Amino acid sequence: MTAVRERPVARIRALADFYVQAGKLSAVQQFSYRASNYLFLVGMLAEPVIYLVVWRTIAEAKGGSVGGYTAGSLAAYYILWTLVRNMNLVYAPAGFEWRIASGRMSGRLLLPVHPVHYDLAGFAGAKVVWIVLWLPIAALLTWLFEPALDVGPVQVAVFLVAIWGAFAIRSLFLWALGLVTFWTTRAGALFELYFVVELLLSGRLVPLSLLPGWARAIADHLPFKWTFAFPIDSLVTPQSTARLLGGLGMQALWVAVGAALVAVVWKRAVRRYSGVGA
Repeated sequence: MTAVRERPVARIRALADFYVQAGKLSAVQQFSYRASNYLFLVGMLAEPVIYLVVWRTIAEAKGGSVGGYTAGSLAAYYILWTLVRNMNLVYAPAGFEWRIASGRMSGRLLLPVHPVHYDLAGFAGAKVVWIVLWLPIAALLTWLFEPALDVGPVQVAVFLVAIWGAFAIRSLFLWALGLVTFWTTRAGALFELYFVVELLLSGRLVPLSLLPGWARAIADHLPFKWTFAFPIDSLVTPQSTARLLGGLGMQALWVAVGAALVAVVWKRAVRRYSGVGA
């Protein structure tokens, strides 16, 4: 009985050790290419800066605020946006087509750990380096746009957990979406539709409070809000501790849904797999 009970614990420990080692390896690799990574992060600044300038102009034209955001809080929103966006960079669904065509997926099937863990651990390790590289960029944006941010320790703690929750949610859902390529290699239109809906209902394009009521109602029932809007608003907008913890609970729920979706679709996808061996 003891051996049977210890087996799941041993598996969890082994998986945790895998994440630590794979994450370290990825972090070292990313740090080795820190110059190119820095250029990549800088190149991503155009999108949030454009959003910031546009909405600050609108806020000032409307007397200083729009949708409950002042010019200063909008600056804080889009500066934090740059970090949350980097945390949400995960393996793209279209990459599954390349894995199948090149035979890489065949090799992944022979490994002792589920392929999704390799992507999660690898990208998680990379995030550590990206966060460090982001700090000087955040300092520059803070100097340029003077954000208004008044936060307490609970908000900071929730934010630090929420950005990793956002990473897990987006990773799992996009991984499940990528498995569609096991049935067809012409899934580009489906991927684009997914990203358009995410762009509109996640808080990436605009803060959700600026959307019509019906759009916010839809966003409340989809995972996208918890990958962009919630982590950012946990620091930018005043919220009760109960609401912040409730948001983390919703993230945990969507992580569970994403994991279940990956597990179910994976079993069916593998049965149909007929890729070329690595």
